[in-house]
Order: sequence, then C-alpha cells, then structure tokens
Amino acid sequence: MCMTKHTHHASHPDIVKRLKRAGGHLSSVITMIETQRPCTDIAQQLHAVEKAITQAKRTLIQDHIDHCLDGTVSDQNDAVPITADFKAIIKYL
Repeated sequence: MCMTKHTHHASHPDIVKRLKRAGGHLSSVITMIETQRPCTDIAQQLHAVEKAITQAKRTLIQDHIDHCLDGTVSDQNDAVPITADFKAIIKYL
C-alpha cells in the first residue's frame, strides 16, 4: 500500500495475470512430478514459474517506486516515512 493517496495502480492487472500464469505453471510442475516426467522438463517449468514470479515482483516494486515514492519527498514532513517505505520495499529486490 502506498504511503501517498494513490489508490489506482495500472500495473496490478498485469501482475495478477503474471501470477495466474505462474500458478498454472506450478500446477503443471506438480502434475509432472507426480507422473514422473523427465527432470529436464520439470526444471524448465520451474524456471518458467520463477521467471513469472520474479517479473511480477519487479513490476510491483517498480510501480510502487514510480507512483508511491517518486516526487513525494519534496515535503520535508513526508521524507522520513517515504524513505522508510522505500527501504522496506527494496529489500525484496
């Protein structure tokens, strides 16, 4: 959640789509393991899950920086909470 009053995030539908795709890949991985598919096939699907989640996370963090933090530090009263918010979000990079 933003420290500012922004409530609409244009990237959220894209993030949801990426996470649903990752969920589908993960479901496939489970089925592949249960049906004893080759490890290389399973590894490929796990890689797809990992990439989808990583991209969703990057998109979320970039959106947060662009819309929730960018340009809001101009007011000295906001500087401390915004800086703390920035430090909190970047640990997930």
